[in-house]
Amino acid sequence: MVRRIWRIINSENQVWRVGLLPGISAILFVIVLRVVGSFQFLELAAYDTLMRLRPQEKIDERILIVGINENDIEQVKSYPIPDRDIASLLNKLKTYQPAVIGLDIVRDLPQQPGHTELVKTFQETKNLIAIEKILPDGSGLTFNPPPSLPQEQIGFADAILDLDTKQRRSLLAASNQKKEWSLSFQLRIAETYLKTKNIYLENVEDDSYGIKFKTTKLPRFQSNSGGYIQTDAGGSQILINFRNRRKPFHTVSLTEIQSGKVNYNWIRGKIVLIGMTSSSAKDYVNSSAINSENPALNYGIDIQAHVVSQLVSAVLDNRPMIYVWTDGWEYLWIISWGILGLSLGRGIRNPFKMLICLTIASIFLIVICYGLIIIGLWVPIVPVLLILVFNGLGLAAFYRYDEALRDRIQYRQLIIDQVFDTIHSHPLQTLNIILREVQSDEGLSNQEFVSQLQQLNQELRDVYDLVRKEAATESNNFYLSQQQKLDFSQHLDDILFEIYNDILERDYVYFQNIKHKIFKFETMDERNLTIEQKRSVCRFLEEALRNVKKYADGTNRLEVICSQEDGKNVIRVADNGLKIETMADLSSHSGFGTKLAKNLAKQLRGEFKRYPNTPRGMICQLTWSARKL
Repeated sequence: MVRRIWRIINSENQVWRVGLLPGISAILFVIVLRVVGSFQFLELAAYDTLMRLRPQEKIDERILIVGINENDIEQVKSYPIPDRDIASLLNKLKTYQPAVIGLDIVRDLPQQPGHTELVKTFQETKNLIAIEKILPDGSGLTFNPPPSLPQEQIGFADAILDLDTKQRRSLLAASNQKKEWSLSFQLRIAETYLKTKNIYLENVEDDSYGIKFKTTKLPRFQSNSGGYIQTDAGGSQILINFRNRRKPFHTVSLTEIQSGKVNYNWIRGKIVLIGMTSSSAKDYVNSSAINSENPALNYGIDIQAHVVSQLVSAVLDNRPMIYVWTDGWEYLWIISWGILGLSLGRGIRNPFKMLICLTIASIFLIVICYGLIIIGLWVPIVPVLLILVFNGLGLAAFYRYDEALRDRIQYRQLIIDQVFDTIHSHPLQTLNIILREVQSDEGLSNQEFVSQLQQLNQELRDVYDLVRKEAATESNNFYLSQQQKLDFSQHLDDILFEIYNDILERDYVYFQNIKHKIFKFETMDERNLTIEQKRSVCRFLEEALRNVKKYADGTNRLEVICSQEDGKNVIRVADNGLKIETMADLSSHSGFGTKLAKNLAKQLRGEFKRYPNTPRGMICQLTWSARKL
């Protein structure tokens, strides 16, 4: 039992080794492609898709956007919006007592009329946050904050775009051109609002760039976070967790504020963000992760609102930030799915079943990634899908090709074995008889010698026809001679009995001189035998009977048993032709017939034995397990 299990394990290991090298090579190839950034574009596109498909969220009641649109510009009859109108807007909002006001409009230079009035309003509004730009753009340009505001009321509004010009990250803190540490507009807004809740901005002890509010630590973006590869992670950045809703914030116009047509509760104690929402201002940001009608036309103030909402909601509502695994866990994730694909390719050979299993596995993978992104965890999906499909379909095809190749090799070996079997069973036996009789004292007459040679000549010519007939059919027949064939659809004991009769009835003087012939042919268990194994069993009996004639001089008693004994199939041929002292010479003999018998016993997981008969002769026996009949 242990040997059988070990053989199965060893056989399975050999099959696994065939696909292991290409499977591991495919995994390594995908990993290398990911390391060099080949999947970054696809990974980011998949990330955007999953972000848009998340369940709809409720409106963030803490934020109000005051968007200055085209109608407002027509009412003011001036662009940029004059300082007078900005001051009027701020003073109007202050009457509603907001927690913090964010002004996302450039005011580094006076925009007359009303500059003096705006300066005064700036100085009186302690909960106002204005913007600056600290990182040079493509033209090397920056802009300064309003000069009348202190530094703690200034935040930079620099946006970080990916290579596809889409925004997925937010820069919360960075060094300006003077190497001074600055905070972003969004972070200043969140900090000011959370101060009203007695929650303060703090540094992370073990990370000089880390930021936290009380116990909420903001996960800092790294150069290889998620699907990004070797991306600039300077400063303190986070991945933006956009609020998934077509209209996630209340939005009103400048005109509506001035006319008082705004719900008081939208402003009191809330965050008010002021920005441009007119096409002429061209303050657009492209972001496919936002669930909107036109991802390329997201106003800058909307992105600012999303980041502020993310920061505040993470602290107050435990809304998830976007986290990623470390590189080691991500590559372990990829390798695990690659091994799953390899296992599917090994275990499933049917193309249709493989397609169904891969489809189910791919859907399962996407569902897992979707569920994880909902709770704020971004894991690789594109390389995992690729290696899953490649190792599944590719290795299944590879295994089928290898199996077909092995079948062709096995078939060719079978033809070779059949040729040698046929030669061994007929011409070589005849040649052996000729040699023995020529070497004997009596010798052969010329007529007998010529007759034997003619028989040998005919048997050699019959070899081709016999092998061709066996190879050309589906091998349901066994050819004893060119004229006589046996049908394998018969019971095995009937076939073996016909072989026994055919050999003994041939014109061989030797068998005619055997006085005592004992035989028993009973039903045997052949349910697990293949056609080729049946053929080999027939060859075994044929070879064993011919060996009696070939080696057993003086035999007068022959016993042939083909039946079941003690739960085993048994084929036993026993003679009394050799003296016991000649057994040593024969026991050392191991010809081709012996090798075939041992190979057959191995295939049947049985046993082949050849041992002395008492008091003289030889016993040749093949046994293998059988079910009781």
